[in-house]
Amino acid sequence: MFEKLNFIEEKYEDLSKKISDPEVISDQTVWQKYIKEHASLKPIVDKYMEYKEVKSGIEEAREILKESKDDELREMAKMELEELEERVEPLEEELKLLLIPKDPNDEKNVIVEIRAGAGGDEAGLFAAELLRLYTRYAERNNWKTEMMSSNETGVGGIKEVIFMIKGKGAYSRLKYESGVHRVQRIPSTESGGRIHTSTATVAVLPEVDDVEVDINQNDLRIDVFRSSGNGGQSVNTTDSAVRITHIPTGMVVTCQDEKSQLKNKEKAMKVLKARLYDTVMAEQNAEIAEARKSQVGTGERSEKIRTYNYPQGRVTDHRITLTIYKLHQFLDGEIDEIVDALITTDQAEKLKKLS
Repeated sequence: MFEKLNFIEEKYEDLSKKISDPEVISDQTVWQKYIKEHASLKPIVDKYMEYKEVKSGIEEAREILKESKDDELREMAKMELEELEERVEPLEEELKLLLIPKDPNDEKNVIVEIRAGAGGDEAGLFAAELLRLYTRYAERNNWKTEMMSSNETGVGGIKEVIFMIKGKGAYSRLKYESGVHRVQRIPSTESGGRIHTSTATVAVLPEVDDVEVDINQNDLRIDVFRSSGNGGQSVNTTDSAVRITHIPTGMVVTCQDEKSQLKNKEKAMKVLKARLYDTVMAEQNAEIAEARKSQVGTGERSEKIRTYNYPQGRVTDHRITLTIYKLHQFLDGEIDEIVDALITTDQAEKLKKLS
């Protein structure tokens, strides 16, 4: 660990010189890259400096106890030694956590896709409840929600919805939500009072910058057509809806929520970039997938991650075998208890690999 910390400290000092170099400053692209890297290393270096000061203080206190014959000075050194020794272990734990490789997407906005799975109309109603869950969670964090595309059922449910959540650290909190969500309850249409099981899939994708995904415009087929469903006077009167097909992959994104064709195109492109980035990352990680698997799961959309059981009022996360009996609060966006547990488990797994 300390070899790594010394290396990081040296790298930080080198970057400090570079970001002050007029030649580097003149190239804004390179300078911005160095500034970002410098800022990411600062918390680690600051904590390491604090750790070294504590260790140095311990050595000084021990030296006084060994050499000095002044009782008052020795008593002060003894008290200081006890205080400093208590700080060593917590600081080492903090340093270990800081050394865990950070997900470069953690601070990004997210694009969330929810689709009704098995269960017919009941699955669509459950998908609508998941939409409300994440919308309420965003509100609790003062994040903004922007609808991108939706396809509703005739009974108040949702076949598919795509929306963006904009907020610092949104991906770091929501990335564990990808997978199959299962609901167990008695549908209002069930006369016999039998419990039905339905599912919905959730995919959480980080918003992607242009530099991260290079899309050849010749690989795109863009079709415009008239919107259908809710949308006011522009519905069925103007060709504002946009469908983008990425020819090499066959990926199709449709957006019709905005009255403006240009805005629909922009939104559709954001979704397409996020999906392509997700595909590329999945391919890159495929070779080391087994090594990367942890108790919090793989993030695969096919993986059953959570059950919402209405008769018992419970929510169970299967990746960490955690059950809470706060179903209605959870569905109202109070999901931090499970999110925090997932993050803690993930960090523990990464710490194991580090050691």
